[in-house]
Amino acid sequence: MKFVDEARTRVQAGNGGRGSTSFRREKFVPFGGPDGGDGGLGGSVYLRATTGINTLADFRIERTYRAEHGEPGGANDCFGRGGADLYVPVPIGTVVRDADTGEVLGDLTRDGQELLVARGGKGGWGNQRFKSSTNRSPRQFGPGLPGEKRSLEFELKVIADVGLLGLPNAGKSTLIRAVSAARPKVADYPFTTLYPNLGVVAVGEHRSFVMADIPGLIEGAAEGAGLGIRFLKHLQRTGVLLHLVDIAPLDPEADPVRDARAIVAELKKFSRELAAKPRWLVLNKSDLLPAPEARKRASAIVRALRFRGPHFLISGATGEGTRELCAQVMAFLEERQREAAAAQAGSSS
Repeated sequence: MKFVDEARTRVQAGNGGRGSTSFRREKFVPFGGPDGGDGGLGGSVYLRATTGINTLADFRIERTYRAEHGEPGGANDCFGRGGADLYVPVPIGTVVRDADTGEVLGDLTRDGQELLVARGGKGGWGNQRFKSSTNRSPRQFGPGLPGEKRSLEFELKVIADVGLLGLPNAGKSTLIRAVSAARPKVADYPFTTLYPNLGVVAVGEHRSFVMADIPGLIEGAAEGAGLGIRFLKHLQRTGVLLHLVDIAPLDPEADPVRDARAIVAELKKFSRELAAKPRWLVLNKSDLLPAPEARKRASAIVRALRFRGPHFLISGATGEGTRELCAQVMAFLEERQREAAAAQAGSSS
């Protein structure tokens, strides 16, 4: 199925049922009075985050979602049946906005999380509700209130612990193939991934993390060049960014240091928050050079960038250095989880 990370749709809750106008007519009951029941509640529309869905493509087909209307009330104080609520499944990681106001209505980040987006209308009162000492035979009734209508915008941000960042052909797809069961397209000629790929990286028993391969950035992406800027939002939920740099580019005029700086500049243009995330330098394609030359070139790149964070020399094609990289990432993520748990425990005490 085609990967779609933005969509627009309409939701319409059910209208409330009409109240009933009825009078009790029974033998030996001379003063029966009004007995019209209330109408039923209209059904509401909810969004529900669901595993197994990884695209918003279905919303390009189904444009409007409607819940059931409430049924009218009846005689003998019978209330109308309420309309059934409608639950619309969406991928985990979906941000929901009101298309007319731009207001963010919710962010569905957990499996089973629900969000009310259109409330059903209340049922109208039956005539027995209008009974009083001065109005013993009321013929009034409530027509039932209309359900809410909304135009919604969906934006999908994939849920991943680690995001891969870099130029096209830096080796991101090769790396995710090497460390997980994901199988994005790779080739021996330059091309770029067209949509994000997710892979689960197993480091040990009950120890794993999710890695996202994002389409490559190019210089000028923040001004609309290339595809990568469109997908940078998928990196906003990650805990750490792995910045892949090709130490042996095919283009003789390519400069790994200049290209790495260009990527960082595009990050800052897109989002200061994203640029401030932990970023590790991964120097890839060591298999294309003799080992001493690969180490020498990697050290020169790190020095030229004045990079002080963790850095690794790997080969995604052969798997060299990838096990150590994944172990370090897992340890970093586990430490962050412990810190978050401790902070939460401190705030609740």
